[in-house]
Amino acid sequence: MKQKIYESADEAVSIVESGATILIGGFGDIGLPLELLHALARTNVKDLTIVSNNAGTGDVGLSRLFKNRQVSRLIASFPSQPDSRHYYAAYEAGTVELELSPQGTLAERIRAGGAGLAGFFTPTGYGTELAAGKETREIKGKGYIYEEALVGDFAFITSHTADLYGNLRYRLASRNFNPIMAMAARTTIAETKNIVPVGTIAPDDVHTPGIFVDRIVELTNE
Repeated sequence: MKQKIYESADEAVSIVESGATILIGGFGDIGLPLELLHALARTNVKDLTIVSNNAGTGDVGLSRLFKNRQVSRLIASFPSQPDSRHYYAAYEAGTVELELSPQGTLAERIRAGGAGLAGFFTPTGYGTELAAGKETREIKGKGYIYEEALVGDFAFITSHTADLYGNLRYRLASRNFNPIMAMAARTTIAETKNIVPVGTIAPDDVHTPGIFVDRIVELTNE
């Protein structure tokens, strides 16, 4: 069995290199892989493309990456949260490029990437600025725009429970983007509250199969 358990978040993210595209799970602070993000903020990697629902708040999580000027591109649906001051500062300084993607569209782009699809047509955004530069098509009298699938070099996700094979179980709303991001990344790194023996998680409770998970670190309540 491939070793998937790592002693620390710093060790788990040590394979990330500058220029990588990283899918970041979470909705606001729910299901956000804080320890992995803080570990990444302690490295010297830069020029990152971040795919996330938002841009972080305060001085934790994604905010630290923007504060350190480690992000050059953000693909998000809701970057303008209150107290996203480090993102705003980076954007106003011209160090980060923003691509807005409606939340449902963002989720489907990630799901399509995990399914091996090139993209899809959606009516969302048709006739607006979001359609600029994209292929448009009329299907049965209705306008659509083509959205490309998203695939990451890495996914940073969080779970409530993981076993030694990498099977994951999320808790309530913290599931959000995490399962589809795990499928759409070449390497998935998961932080978890509990690591349990194989067989402890009932088959019906496995939300992400271990085949999609490469590295696991147990939370230290940082």
